Amino acid sequence: MLYLLTGLSDGGDIFNLFRYITFRAGAAFFTALIFGFLFGRPLINFLRRKQGKGQPIRDDGPASHFSKAGTPTMGGLLILSALLVSTLLWARLDNPYVWIVVLVTVGFGLIGFADDYAKVTKQNTKGVSGRVRMALGLLIAALASYAASSFHPVELTNQLALPIFKNVLINLGFFFVPFGMIVIVGAANAVNLTDGLDGLAIMPVMIAGGTLGVIGYVVGNFNFTEYLGVHFVPGTGELLIFAAALIGGGLGFLWYNAPPAAVFMGDTGSLALGGALGAIAVCTKHEIVLAIVGGLFVVEALSVIIQVLYFKRTGRRVFLMAPIHHHFEKKGWAEPQIVIRFWIISLILALIGLATLKVR
Repeated sequence: MLYLLTGLSDGGDIFNLFRYITFRAGAAFFTALIFGFLFGRPLINFLRRKQGKGQPIRDDGPASHFSKAGTPTMGGLLILSALLVSTLLWARLDNPYVWIVVLVTVGFGLIGFADDYAKVTKQNTKGVSGRVRMALGLLIAALASYAASSFHPVELTNQLALPIFKNVLINLGFFFVPFGMIVIVGAANAVNLTDGLDGLAIMPVMIAGGTLGVIGYVVGNFNFTEYLGVHFVPGTGELLIFAAALIGGGLGFLWYNAPPAAVFMGDTGSLALGGALGAIAVCTKHEIVLAIVGGLFVVEALSVIIQVLYFKRTGRRVFLMAPIHHHFEKKGWAEPQIVIRFWIISLILALIGLATLKVR
């Protein structure tokens, strides 16, 4: 919105700064961060009053989790509010990719909110039916994938770009939309599964979001794409502003979510942020790189899939408990130890993902 102030510029004044994506990204970061600090405590107090007993705790979970009883959930509202306000304030609102990612974020956030609300009001760990959540998520992802393919350059429409291999494209044709649906819904649910310990999910989300934001900025700049040999997707540079706002809002939330958490993210935040990561990957044509950058989320999701399939087949478990972060809890790792080590893994994977831009 504030980009419109460039119309007041004569080319050599302060309003000219609003033309630069990097300036607006920095402003978006600080706006979201300050928003989180200002409204975090009032929101937590409000959620605590309204929710009473807070988020229900799983009976079969690690014993240490019972001490968290009474902690309010839906803290994702803080992240999403900061993220959306900041993005709408600093991004160009005539950019279709910004709206695709924003609407995916809001859509999955609403699904998560409904699920959290059902859990809190019923005081049961079972919220909205899994089938309903999946159906709504697939619908949102289908619309977003179709919209992204419509705005991609003609030479990239319905194409799957491979990292490392320069100029290699796989024409998915009609199947690009189903593929995009899998990426977006898969990312949303993978982040949701990762959100099980205080601060565990939000830092990897910020790391992955920041990495994808940089990728969006690079592939949206013709000079960078020419130098690096990656595919040029005009307009995706604006997604750096969304990513910066995500990081700012995430840090504001982490201030209150650091162990011991004053509030949980809930499905409101995890589904929305995961969906956002998937949508950015689809818009920037870096769906496979998302699997590298968000490798931690992939491992968390695979641990659940493996556990369920193996148990149905043999009646035994591969892990002491799934998702895999609970396995390490059962093995005696302290919660902060697991969280920080997973953060380190996320950072390493992000650097590997960024390296794919140059290794071609």
